[in-house]
Amino acid sequence: MHALLSRLRGAPDCLLCLAASDTPYAICSACERELPWLGAHCSICALPLSASGLVCGECLRRPPSFSRVEVPWRYAFPLDGLITRFKHQARWPMGRLLADLLARHLQHAHEEGLPRPDLLLPVPLSRARLRERSFNQAEMLADWLATSLALPQQRHWLQRPHDTAHQQDLDAAARKRNLRRAFALNDRAEVRGKHLALVDDVLTTGATAEALARLLLKAGAARVDVYCLARTPKPGEH
Repeated sequence: MHALLSRLRGAPDCLLCLAASDTPYAICSACERELPWLGAHCSICALPLSASGLVCGECLRRPPSFSRVEVPWRYAFPLDGLITRFKHQARWPMGRLLADLLARHLQHAHEEGLPRPDLLLPVPLSRARLRERSFNQAEMLADWLATSLALPQQRHWLQRPHDTAHQQDLDAAARKRNLRRAFALNDRAEVRGKHLALVDDVLTTGATAEALARLLLKAGAARVDVYCLARTPKPGEH
């Protein structure tokens, strides 16, 4: 009876279990509860930790250029599959679902005191990577977030003019070396004095976010935050 009523009022099907959803989103409440919610984490980079309200050792030793990472989930099953299908198989409804849930998370964070940014900046792809994939998942996420949060976004301010090795194939030190001079700022970008939020799908070591935040602060930005879907734990931890 519940499934029938849900279909009559136009509720979407859950993208995980395929049953009629009992929420406004394309996910049922049971499957939503099973997502790997972040829990206790570093108050700066969102690295999963054993207790809340702490700053991780890496952020204490070397504070990052970004002010805060805001993220709802750990990169783990079944969320990892949703992101992979969105990112590598162009399953856009899955991306839209995740963007809607991220927007809800961010709205709550803003209501709880997280400063709203002046605008959103998607993490750019190189031209070669964009040709290979045909779309930039960060741009799509930023588009959906901009609509849901009533925030402007600028998809062309950040550029990645040089092809680099795939970040997922590298360790933390190699990721940092790989990103030296990888990014550039469009000549028309007006970042001075602005609070900016980078948008991406997954934060792993934070090397990409650090490189972009440093570039933006050097150009005069007042603050840089990072909004993403998922944060990876340390290797060997779950």
